[in-house]
Amino acid sequence: MSDTIAAIATAHGVGSIAIIRLSGGNALSIALKLSRKSALAPRYAALSPLYESDGTLIDEAILLYFQAPRSFTGEEVVEFQCHGGLIVAEKILRSALDAGARLAEPGEFSKRAFLNGRLDLTQAEAIASLIEAKSDDAARILARQMKGELRGYVETIRDSLLEILAYSEVVIDYAEEDLPHDVVEQIVAKLERIKSELARTLESSRRRSGLMQGYRVAIIGKPNVGKSSLLNALLDYERAIVSDIAGTTRDTIEEQVRLGTHLIRLVDTAGIRSASDEIEKIGIERSMSAVENADIVIALFDSSRDIDGEDRAIIELIERYSQEKPFVCILNKSDLPERFDAAVLEGYAPIRLSCKEQTQPLIDALSTMMDHDNDSEEMMLISQRQITAVAQAVAAIDDAHEPLQDGELEFFSFHINRAIRSVASLSRPYELDEMFDKMFGQFCLGK
Repeated sequence: MSDTIAAIATAHGVGSIAIIRLSGGNALSIALKLSRKSALAPRYAALSPLYESDGTLIDEAILLYFQAPRSFTGEEVVEFQCHGGLIVAEKILRSALDAGARLAEPGEFSKRAFLNGRLDLTQAEAIASLIEAKSDDAARILARQMKGELRGYVETIRDSLLEILAYSEVVIDYAEEDLPHDVVEQIVAKLERIKSELARTLESSRRRSGLMQGYRVAIIGKPNVGKSSLLNALLDYERAIVSDIAGTTRDTIEEQVRLGTHLIRLVDTAGIRSASDEIEKIGIERSMSAVENADIVIALFDSSRDIDGEDRAIIELIERYSQEKPFVCILNKSDLPERFDAAVLEGYAPIRLSCKEQTQPLIDALSTMMDHDNDSEEMMLISQRQITAVAQAVAAIDDAHEPLQDGELEFFSFHINRAIRSVASLSRPYELDEMFDKMFGQFCLGK
């Protein structure tokens, strides 16, 4: 990391301000060369013209100098705040590269911050996720994690596992020392508490994953119940073709829309029915896949028509997945005389509306479901990498129980080491010296 990196830190396109960032040992000297200034005071904004190597004026910009190690990356950092646009920022970047910097790789500023101890992995992932947050709730959770909320949680679990490992290693290597007689019982009790905490976090994070990634909401129903009309009404423009001809929608259609404080992905599916047309069959298969992958499913029924076998097939689908995900049942075309037997949906509290006239009751129901996911105060994992790591830690703790009960402490320690490494991978690598510190510090061995 001896070289100096440079990149445009703002999105490409026309805007009032653009930011070019330099980081590395030569950041200050390059900034002085472009500005032709003799010095920059740390953490003071300096307005200065910027020049190309041949003396051509590029722009007048604000320069901010952050002296190492008190910067985002822990290195010398200079930021240029210039007029936004398609040309000016590129010219400043090229001039910095000509002066000795190199173009930064994707994520390299955050990577340097991590390697220099300015961030841990939980904070780095929170920064990346905050940029793409799909809801106000997600942004609030990620802002807390940028301040170290998840890191503190990980450190607590990690320390508890290290204490357990220290107990085990002491019993193996220092059995002649005076140790508590109930040490195994203590280990079992601690392990159960840790596993319970991790399992609760894992379950909560999986259930609330839509907060981070954006909720996928699938619209299902038999042909001609109004799925495309509902999609168009929620989007407020004619995205899907609406026709009385069955099978008009032959593939899934996906669009993003904001409902309340959430950005959701709406999936309009092909009508689910028995089909002989090969293309329509593929569309129906994709509809079934959309249900499996959805966070919430809207099941649409035509209240103006008698219930039939295709409606019952949709109801069977609801019953099959109702334990895995929430369903919102809609009796559409409420402006027409009702002929549908609503009693079959009694357990699902169907909402009566006309998609072409009023969708607010549905919007309110969806918003309530999504807002409810953030009622919990449980710690939340924000990426699949984190979820996988915690799942591996829980599995390792499960594997540790049998050798502990059998007195095979070497195997027990092996599994606890697995658990520690999995948990530690959330924030920072685990070092064996940490276990020794716990062991010798707590038991005062070698006295």
